[in-house]
Amino acid sequence: MVAVKICGLSTAETLEAALNYGADLVGFVFYPKSPRNVLPRQARTLAARIEGRARSVALVVDADDRLIGEIAEQLKPDLFQAHGNETPERVAKIKSLTGIPVIKAIKVATAEDVSQAVAFQDMAAMILFDAKAPETLAGALPGGNGLSFDWTLLGGKSNGFPWMLSGGLTPDNVAAAIRVTGAQLVDVSSGVESAPGVKDIFRIRNFIEAAKAAG
Repeated sequence: MVAVKICGLSTAETLEAALNYGADLVGFVFYPKSPRNVLPRQARTLAARIEGRARSVALVVDADDRLIGEIAEQLKPDLFQAHGNETPERVAKIKSLTGIPVIKAIKVATAEDVSQAVAFQDMAAMILFDAKAPETLAGALPGGNGLSFDWTLLGGKSNGFPWMLSGGLTPDNVAAAIRVTGAQLVDVSSGVESAPGVKDIFRIRNFIEAAKAAG
C-alpha cells in the first residue's frame, strides 16, 4: 500500500484529521516565508497528539545549526526534510548534529535535475522529488507552490534508493501520479488546502483515500 505524508500542518484539528484518516507521516514547516510556518514550541504541542500513530517530519530550508538544534530539542522529529539548497555535506551535518535521518528534496524540471539525487543517496535517508518553480513565478516558495512536473522523468531513474513523490499532487491526480511513477510514498501540502496554509479536512481525507486505493 502507498504511504502518505501530509505536510504543512499547523492546527490540532487538521493534524487529527490526517492521523485519523491514515497518514503515515505528518510534516511541520519551519520557514518564516511560508504560510504554513510554525514555531518549534507550536510543533511540540501539536506533535504530542501523534502518540505513535505516524512519523513526524520537520521541514527546513537552509536552516542554521541553531534552528536545527532547537527543532530537534523541542519537536524531536522522526525525520528532518531539507528543502532548500543544502549540499550533501550539509545533509550529513544535520544528521550528525541531531542523530535524526534527513529527507533531501530535489526540485525537478528536467531529467538532469532527477540525476542530482545520486549525489545525496549516501547522505540522505530518502529523496523527495518536487517540482522546480519557474524563475518567472512571483512569490515562489521552495516547495508547496501547487506545481507538478513531468512524472515520466522518474521512469527507471529513481531506483536504488528510497524516494517519495511531491509537487502539485491533489486528490484528483494522485492515483495517476502513482501509476506513472510507481511511487510508494506520496507527499502533499497545497493540494489539500482551501487557501494557502489552510488545510481542508475533507481534502485530506480524499487524498489519503485516493492514494491508498491506487496502491
